[in-house]
Amino acid sequence: MSVSTQLPQIVPSSECFRCDVCCRFPEADSFLRPYFTEREIAAALARGVAPERFPDAAGSQVRVVAHPQGDGYLCPAFDPVTAHCQIYDARPLDCQLYPFALMWNASKDRVLLGWDAKCPFMRDAVPADVQAHAERVAAVVMTHVTSATIARHPRLIGPFQDDVVIIRELPELTARLVRRPVDARLQPLTVADAPRYARALVDSGWLAGEPLAAHAFAYHYLWTTLLPYWWMEQDRTLYLFAQSPDGFFLACPPIGAGPLVQRVREAFALMRGWNRSSAVSRIENVSETQKDELVRAGFRCGAKPPDYVYDAAALAELKGDGYKSQRALCNRVVREHAVTIDSYRASDREACAVLYERWAVQKRRSGLDRMGLLLLEDAEAAHRLACFEGALLGLEGTVARVDGEVHAYTFGYWLTPQVFCVVIEVGDRSMPGLAQLLFRATCRRVVERGGTRINAMDDAGLPGLREAKQAYRPVALVNNWVVTEG
Repeated sequence: MSVSTQLPQIVPSSECFRCDVCCRFPEADSFLRPYFTEREIAAALARGVAPERFPDAAGSQVRVVAHPQGDGYLCPAFDPVTAHCQIYDARPLDCQLYPFALMWNASKDRVLLGWDAKCPFMRDAVPADVQAHAERVAAVVMTHVTSATIARHPRLIGPFQDDVVIIRELPELTARLVRRPVDARLQPLTVADAPRYARALVDSGWLAGEPLAAHAFAYHYLWTTLLPYWWMEQDRTLYLFAQSPDGFFLACPPIGAGPLVQRVREAFALMRGWNRSSAVSRIENVSETQKDELVRAGFRCGAKPPDYVYDAAALAELKGDGYKSQRALCNRVVREHAVTIDSYRASDREACAVLYERWAVQKRRSGLDRMGLLLLEDAEAAHRLACFEGALLGLEGTVARVDGEVHAYTFGYWLTPQVFCVVIEVGDRSMPGLAQLLFRATCRRVVERGGTRINAMDDAGLPGLREAKQAYRPVALVNNWVVTEG
């Protein structure tokens, strides 16, 4: 595993060269010594670090060397004369993270991301730029590849330290590393589970007609940045649970070919046992057809905002008076700026991260209500995950560049061969028409691939977003329901 291009350092090199903290240790067995995985050990050996520095080739903390000019010990890859790391381009994840640190909370039941106050660059409080960078780091750490590596090497997560400033929890890592006594059948959701989910979805028959965007694997996996997701499978039925602070709920109806009502009753029986007196037990993202069957069986249903579905060809062309406003905005941005539309590339990650921060500031200044602010806060890590791990999820990204710089991006996935779901959209709000131009370009690509429908998901109950989605003249609203016991 190499993530050197994914974790740029926030501390300036000039600060690091003057520092007398990093890479130095007071004791030979200091728990702060960097941990190397098996691949990182091989990379270090190839760059000249002696094999005896690693007591276990399968993964270990490095054996430090005595400081030649003073007390204490040094990492064997560190040159105290130049203050340079001799394996910097292949340094382990443990070092790439610093001054961020992975550690357990005091009760060792949650994994945390923190900022080590021993770093001289640390200030009295965590500033906004550090918080933003922490979200980028968290997105990398919680990708499937990196989190799986950490799960194989749990010593990468250190013990609780009072002088580490806690920035956020890492639920994906917690889900992988903490054995939950609630039910041994539950497994943490990972990217590797996508084929299993896809098979169950085909068996269910849900993709006929107008399916909900939330019936796709990618939709749920993006939100593992916010909540732990768990799955279990029995009687050829897959149950996908999300774990909130109040308890477990089913993120979508039981997936498979079995009898729906029976499976739903079994799901509620499980949740009653796990959640005890909590009222959180429910089933999200229930379709209209499923709702009707469950109502007849005595379950209660409440409406959620519907998905907005559009004719892809109409949005690709934007012809007629109904699209006059959107067409004018597209023409304006092309007239005022040199815009190019490209497929998203891994090299766009950092540019998209910077754009997200600018866009989020613009959104906050626009006067979002409390719900809008909470949704914006929750979305950031999902955006990071899409940028870092989108290809593994089947996400397709598109970016709009203005004078070569990324000023808008979007991600989506194919729900069916005809329906493309747009799940993420970000556009520089200082350039009117850029978001509309990128959306039109996305629709054109869908039509070129044989798609006929665009599912733009729901409006989250936000009036401004509802107005914007309605302005594009949806051809269908796909109703979405929440089911509770009667």
